[in-house]
Amino acid sequence: MKLDIGGVETIQAPVDVLWKALNDPTVLTRCIPGCKTMTEIAPDAYKVEMQLRVAAVGGSFEGEIALSDKEPPNACSIKVSGAGTLGHGNGSARFRIEPEGPTTSLLTFQGAGEIGGLVAGVGQRILSSVSKHLVGRFFTALRKEFETPVEGAAE
Repeated sequence: MKLDIGGVETIQAPVDVLWKALNDPTVLTRCIPGCKTMTEIAPDAYKVEMQLRVAAVGGSFEGEIALSDKEPPNACSIKVSGAGTLGHGNGSARFRIEPEGPTTSLLTFQGAGEIGGLVAGVGQRILSSVSKHLVGRFFTALRKEFETPVEGAAE
């Protein structure tokens, strides 16, 4: 089953700060929904362990993420592959970061993947909806990475 994702997100962070966050496994572990661990196995290559729920079915996944074709601090390609109790999948995506102001960035992304096994049985429409939901959760968590309380603010 094929799956396509894409979109544009506005992030309240300068381009270089956003680039650094998107290349930091600690930040990504906190932001990727269901990600339990992300361990570097080679430069720009990581082993990931995830616990995800798709529709009424939950399971664990192990896989790899590799970053390539980097154009710091503006663009990068990502390849993902994995398998687990719910099935298997692989995909690739490309993101581009452009300044939208001194402290704001515009992140454009486009990707495609293939999913097979039990998880593919829930149907294209449900998986498409679930993938959009997971992408939304990722960007919500990423935005929170840049929200820092102002110390000494009036109460």
